[in-house]
Amino acid sequence: MASLKNFEQSLKKLEQIVEEMESGELTLEQALKKFEAGVKLSRECAAILNEAEKKISILTKDKEGNYKDTPFREQDEI
Repeated sequence: MASLKNFEQSLKKLEQIVEEMESGELTLEQALKKFEAGVKLSRECAAILNEAEKKISILTKDKEGNYKDTPFREQDEI
């Protein structure tokens, strides 16, 4: 899994891309390249968040069929 530092760096780059695109100063070609880079960064951030969520808790059923949160342990498989 990517580190929190990588997540924060990717998110900061994504915010910069959004600012640049909102400025209206980019050509169509530049805007398209920024958009593509932004989509890639957005997907990377989403993947990191999904992995973090899995590590925080795993949703399981108890004996009565009710859902409960169980802390994730590194040796557990998802």
